[in-house]
Amino acid sequence: MLLPHKAGRVLLAAALLAGLTGAAKVRMDPANPTCPLNPDWSANPTMQLTPVVKNGSKVLLAEGRIDAGLPDRLKAALAANPDVEEIWLRSPGGDARAGNAAGRVIRANFGLVTRIPSGWACFSACNFVFMGGQPRVIDPGGLFIVHMFTRTGDRGAIDYSVAMGTDATKELIGDIEQDAALLASEDNDFLIRMGVSRKLLTEVMYQQKALANAEDKSTRRCLTQAEVKTYNVANNNGNQ
Repeated sequence: MLLPHKAGRVLLAAALLAGLTGAAKVRMDPANPTCPLNPDWSANPTMQLTPVVKNGSKVLLAEGRIDAGLPDRLKAALAANPDVEEIWLRSPGGDARAGNAAGRVIRANFGLVTRIPSGWACFSACNFVFMGGQPRVIDPGGLFIVHMFTRTGDRGAIDYSVAMGTDATKELIGDIEQDAALLASEDNDFLIRMGVSRKLLTEVMYQQKALANAEDKSTRRCLTQAEVKTYNVANNNGNQ
């Protein structure tokens, strides 16, 4: 039988071992080595907005895919909960322009904090929702994941235009290029208004590939804590 003080040491050692074992289970993505294999960005098909109380403060949990209706839902949720102090985000992205619009809704409520908690992931269009916060906080272990946006998501339209022949394909490509240029301009303007360095676009986002290829399958990048501060993505300066 173990003496009480020895039993305590055994339990402590077991807890430490369990923690180390748990940490080892976080597998990195071979195709995207800066990111975990399975980021926790929520499987909700549309973003769910849930007001809760955390540590005595009202928080709005924003979890799931960003759709065209999010800006209006977010505006209504904030109007119904004027005492919300923070918005916690986890999302795989979605509608890029809706993400920008949602970010502007948040910025209209100046002083509203956006946060990516430890273990949560904010990808693609979610980046722009997050940027609306003032201030913005990414907890250690929180993931701000970027990629190079693409406007070729409608596989059916592409296949149809190819089947129709060269002229139809050229027309589709022209439409995609024009829309991509407009979106890039909108993103650039958005970053300026939100106080985020435009170098985030040129040095990080636009350096990623839109589509994987045989030589390099990486299509997304998880920023480090140093990088989110360098580009002023997180601007809480350790005060939150």
